[in-house]
Amino acid sequence: MTESSTPSYEQARDELAEVVRQLEQGGASLEQSLDLWERGEQLARICQSWLDGAQARLDAALSTGGERPDEHP
Repeated sequence: MTESSTPSYEQARDELAEVVRQLEQGGASLEQSLDLWERGEQLARICQSWLDGAQARLDAALSTGGERPDEHP
């Protein structure tokens, strides 16, 4: 998947929720269930990547700002 085709966090999260719903609903063949599971794993990695990037940006902003928001007197 190229960077331009990577879904946003919200898109990946929403699709992941739909995959989970379909898996919980049941009724899919084993092959379909495996495909859904694999897509869910891929979407979970995409979401985690977005969250890791956001955490890194927050950490960088806090380290250049000098103090953490929870350290105010």
